[in-house]
Order: sequence, then structure tokens, then C-alpha cells
Amino acid sequence: MKKMVLAAGLALSCVSCASVSSSSERMLGAPVFPPTTPQSVVILRREPRKPHDRIGHVFIEPSGNPPVAEMEQAIRTEAAKLGAHAAVIVFDKTRRIGRVYEGPWWDRRVFPIYGRKIIAVAIRFRGERETD
Repeated sequence: MKKMVLAAGLALSCVSCASVSSSSERMLGAPVFPPTTPQSVVILRREPRKPHDRIGHVFIEPSGNPPVAEMEQAIRTEAAKLGAHAAVIVFDKTRRIGRVYEGPWWDRRVFPIYGRKIIAVAIRFRGERETD
């Protein structure tokens, strides 16, 4: 019984290990558009050739190892708040952001802490997609 309770507690704690923190900001001087639906926002890996306006930036900081679908949904949601039709990924890096010290001062061990940051530019197409 004890092992079953321990296993259930461990499984529940691992479910909450991954999360995605997201935010967005509108660019100064960018036109203001009404929000779009997150389902209509397209995620691109390079800038499109179609005429478009850059309207803001989306910042995503995943912790743990969340699924790609969860990170993409966070990008879509933040871009939709700005009225974007698409979000172009311009930065996706994992960097060392700190360290943790463990043990007494005479036998200290140092472990690095890594963090991932994703930045996307929210864009709105000119022309045929203006009617969203």
C-alpha cells in the first residue's frame, strides 16, 4: 500500500514538472488590430515573402520539458492577443542561466542550471487576410 501511494505521488509530481511561461508586447508605432483566434495563427520558421506588418514580440520560457504542442499553443495565444495572423520564430536557444551549489564549503559541488527562451515576431498580413 505504501509503495502504491508513493508511486501515485511521484506520478502526480512529474505531471506538474513542465510548464510554459509566455508574454507579449506590442511594438511602438505598430498599428493596433483586434485580437484574432489562436487557431488561425500560423507559426513560421522564416519571414514570409507576402507583404506584412510587424506588430509585436512574443516571449516563451518553457521550464522542464513541455510538449512542443503546448509551446506552440502558447505562441499562438499570445500572438492572437496582438491581432497577428502569424508568428515568426526568430530566437530559440538554451543557455546556462545560473548554478546551484551543494554541500559544505570544504566539499562543494556546482551544478549548472539551463533555461530555454523562444522569441517570435507577431505579424499581420496585408491584403486578402485582412478580413479576419
